[in-house]
Amino acid sequence: MRGREKPKAIIVGFSNQVGHVAVFGNVQISTQAIQALCGADIPLTYFSSGGWFYGYTHGHGHKNVLLRHAQFQTADNKQRSLELARQFVVGKIANSRTLLRRNATQVEETVTALKRLADKAATAPAMEMLLGIEGAAAAAYFSRFSLLLKDKASEFDWDNQNRRPPRDPINGMLSLGYALLAKQFTIISQSVGLDPYLGFYHQPKYGKPALALDLMEEFRPIIVDSIVLTALNTGELASGDFVSQLDAVALTEKGRRTFLGAFERRLNTEITHPLFGYRISYRRILEVQTRLLTRFLTGELERYIPFRTR
Repeated sequence: MRGREKPKAIIVGFSNQVGHVAVFGNVQISTQAIQALCGADIPLTYFSSGGWFYGYTHGHGHKNVLLRHAQFQTADNKQRSLELARQFVVGKIANSRTLLRRNATQVEETVTALKRLADKAATAPAMEMLLGIEGAAAAAYFSRFSLLLKDKASEFDWDNQNRRPPRDPINGMLSLGYALLAKQFTIISQSVGLDPYLGFYHQPKYGKPALALDLMEEFRPIIVDSIVLTALNTGELASGDFVSQLDAVALTEKGRRTFLGAFERRLNTEITHPLFGYRISYRRILEVQTRLLTRFLTGELERYIPFRTR
């Protein structure tokens, strides 16, 4: 592993268009550049050199105050918030179960346990119980995570999930991926008129994009975990792409670029939406799910339906 590398700004875009600008580390950006990005409605996101998502700069944004009013009313209603929280957790557990079932053997017992926990989550009578169910599901899922690593990933050890800071390469990639996914939903939430800092499952905390964390739950396994496993199992990322910094492990500049490329490819992957039956990219699905949430908040839908792969 190499030493600390000089931070740089990395531009991530859609084909020939710039979708957003991501700044990693202590990078300076001029006022003129920020104004140009705001004028073009292109968000500027800020990360630590290790991938921790600090925040973003954006233009004026959406003007739908009635939608935000409905969001705040729902957040103040414990029962309605619980209804939403159940669906976020059910989607996460279901997709974790699918990832295991498709890509590992000798996991029948864990797959059965996850199905049982998803059923419990769907009827959890209180938020505290739902938190416990999610924790049990995550423990069961990550206890079998090593079975998803193939021969080319044999140089990487997996003990268990850890973060803040991540202490091994796999957790370093998971942390970066989750930060990128949170950033994605933070931007989408604002773009459709929601407040990304007021959630229903994740509780409000200064500077915490609680709604983005809510919405990303069902996509953690099928986007981020899938990216990490594919990058390791294909040899796209190797031990030389990581650097130790104090007690933490992070990607090198080269490794980070590779991971960002993998992240963008995953978002551009098309899949059939189970609710609507047509093929769209994961990038578009993130927006579709956020808009489904707005329909629930405004009373157009009776319930929010999480995205679940088959």
